[in-house]
Amino acid sequence: MGLIGTGRIGQVHAESIAGLPETTLQRVADIDTASAKSTAERFGCHASSPDEIFTAGDVDAVLVASPTMTHLDLMVKSVQAGIPVLCEKPIDLEIAKVDAVRDIVNGSDVPVAIGFNRRFDPHFQEFRRRVFSGEIGTLEQLLITSRDPEPASTEYLAVSGGIFRDMTIHDFDMARFFVGDVVSVSAQGYNQFSDDIKALGDFDSTAVALRSASDQLVLISNSRHAAHGFDQRMEALGDKGMVRVDNVTDTEVRVYTADRVEAKEPYQNFFLERYLDSYRLELAEFVKLLRGEEAHCPTFDDGRMALVLADAATESAQSGQTVSVSLD
Repeated sequence: MGLIGTGRIGQVHAESIAGLPETTLQRVADIDTASAKSTAERFGCHASSPDEIFTAGDVDAVLVASPTMTHLDLMVKSVQAGIPVLCEKPIDLEIAKVDAVRDIVNGSDVPVAIGFNRRFDPHFQEFRRRVFSGEIGTLEQLLITSRDPEPASTEYLAVSGGIFRDMTIHDFDMARFFVGDVVSVSAQGYNQFSDDIKALGDFDSTAVALRSASDQLVLISNSRHAAHGFDQRMEALGDKGMVRVDNVTDTEVRVYTADRVEAKEPYQNFFLERYLDSYRLELAEFVKLLRGEEAHCPTFDDGRMALVLADAATESAQSGQTVSVSLD
């Protein structure tokens, strides 16, 4: 495989590719050539340019983990080169650009997958299995809590596309993973603690309500900081009960003393710790797709639909109005 992007998330993908028995890391590329060279030396592969990855002839698939503004162009290059591609989210920051290449990507027989890794988290997978098993009856409400331990750097946030396209986009995909088509979005944005984020014209906290085509309600709560750690929870309410998935700690040890009970370790404090398994499972599913086996990878259109919802949430938060959406 070829890997484009050797930054923080690129290193996680490099580990996954090198660690999976079915895959080998053949080439890496990054605009930071020193980073690409260091990664190549670490994993015993070639440091290349992106163009070389597409033309060398020794790469069977490409994983794109470069900055967001490069995702779509690299995806299209991979498709045009006939090389399957797994691309990190978001698919792009501009829906017009996505729509301009939609027919090219979907009209090709080259496998394309989008990196919504949370679909592959074992905790969320079991949560979804319970919901769809009928154990709680018909799903009526879904609550998604997603809060980061602290904001990313101002330099990153300035080019991230805003909280809805950068952070909430994971939650939009998870919402669709449970309720399917969404018909309306009502969002509010708040500037509660970060003057730097406010100066960028963005929000540090959000609340979003989605309405599905089946009249199910999805409520999303986001914050760019949480003193108690990386806060990732989901709760589903059905007409026969409720199911919830809580945060993850490193161990299940509990402490009981005279002044406290059930004290446990802090939540895992970084997304790379919390979701490490999901990245490995995401890659394994992509390999199944490459082999022509039954696979459940998020598609190009899944990436597009999440961006449509992010755009609608941005519009709603700015206008104060509920926004109707069509995901066609």
